[in-house]
Amino acid sequence: MSPDLTAIDWSVLGPAFAAGLLVLATHVPLGIEVLRRGIIFIDLAIAQIAALGVISANLLGWEGDSLAVQVCAALAALAGALVLTLAERLWPEMLEALIGLSFVLAASLGILLLAGNPHGGEHLKDLLAGQILWVSPRQLIVAAVVAAVVLILWFGRGARLGRGGFYLLFSITVTISVQLVGVYLVFASLIAPAVATRGAESGAAPWRRLVGGYAVGAAGYAIGLILSALFDLPSGAAIVCAMCALALAAILLGSRGNLKIAATKPE
Repeated sequence: MSPDLTAIDWSVLGPAFAAGLLVLATHVPLGIEVLRRGIIFIDLAIAQIAALGVISANLLGWEGDSLAVQVCAALAALAGALVLTLAERLWPEMLEALIGLSFVLAASLGILLLAGNPHGGEHLKDLLAGQILWVSPRQLIVAAVVAAVVLILWFGRGARLGRGGFYLLFSITVTISVQLVGVYLVFASLIAPAVATRGAESGAAPWRRLVGGYAVGAAGYAIGLILSALFDLPSGAAIVCAMCALALAAILLGSRGNLKIAATKPE
């Protein structure tokens, strides 16, 4: 397969890249917190629950990015966040298992709801892999407003939000993101930058990890979008692969550096 240089159209790739940056704006700091808490699959669960809300709205006759769809997705995500908040309080030792069950339950319910829809398979694929190339200006504006509010609350209040506040903020963020880029990219945007910068120094300069995470995420979106255009590949899958490859490279480089340090230390 040879690259098609004429396929790079920035009128299409530009808005898609902007959507990716808006997702990263909130997902990088929240992903670092998710990794710190050890609840890695929470975003998959809440993203899938939000997708279930979108499916339910579509079955009721609401389509696209209408207000009714947004409300259904948000209510579903908030309900999921409430359940997980209670689960963390009541059964902390089983939290990760319950998060996993929530994900598979929401995914299975979505499949059942779409079973009678002749276009159900395509609709499910769009929710999982996303349609980042077809984001609308309205979606970008809504995402920008939500991202600004979330970032102000996160960096303004931080730990004072508590469990409930964290899950609430998280569910609102994922509700918007999953409709922009799909479930897979939501997970990759949250976890890949956080994992890639796991070994970054915090302490005196905590912003370094944030900068590194944003760099990994932005590069992943840029490389994935360009490769998808050049080789006519599904954009969401290409971006996920690019971001995971960058995260793996960062981990390997970090491990190599740690090995060198360990080798030079006197016994």
